[in-house]
Amino acid sequence: VQLVESGGGLVQAGGSLRLSCAVSGSTFEDLIVGWFRQAPGKEREGFALINADETMSYYIDSVRGRFTMSIDNAKRTAYLEMNNLKPEDTAVYYCAIRPDTGTPHFLITFNRPPSVDEYEAWAQGTQVTVTS
Repeated sequence: VQLVESGGGLVQAGGSLRLSCAVSGSTFEDLIVGWFRQAPGKEREGFALINADETMSYYIDSVRGRFTMSIDNAKRTAYLEMNNLKPEDTAVYYCAIRPDTGTPHFLITFNRPPSVDEYEAWAQGTQVTVTS
């Protein structure tokens, strides 16, 4: 399984970026895609997740309404559209995948941030820097 991430960069506060996460070597239809970020000196933080058919998703409060996930199953690619970026969004961003096994129950899985230890394959990460 390989995940290739792209789309990071340098942007001013209020700007936008779109990250892409291309998945190969895995059945895409039964996956959950998690999005994580790690700021300097901080632990990796899970902030959003979505299932492959886009019927279930979750965002932490600090990004809800500004960030939007989407999936293109034909391209086996997940996207993260980030709008109204803030300096505190500066971090290395990662996408990761896990099988959608139904465990824990979807009401649990999609009602909390993704957990690092639940994800099996990771992209290389891309830097997002937001200047004030």
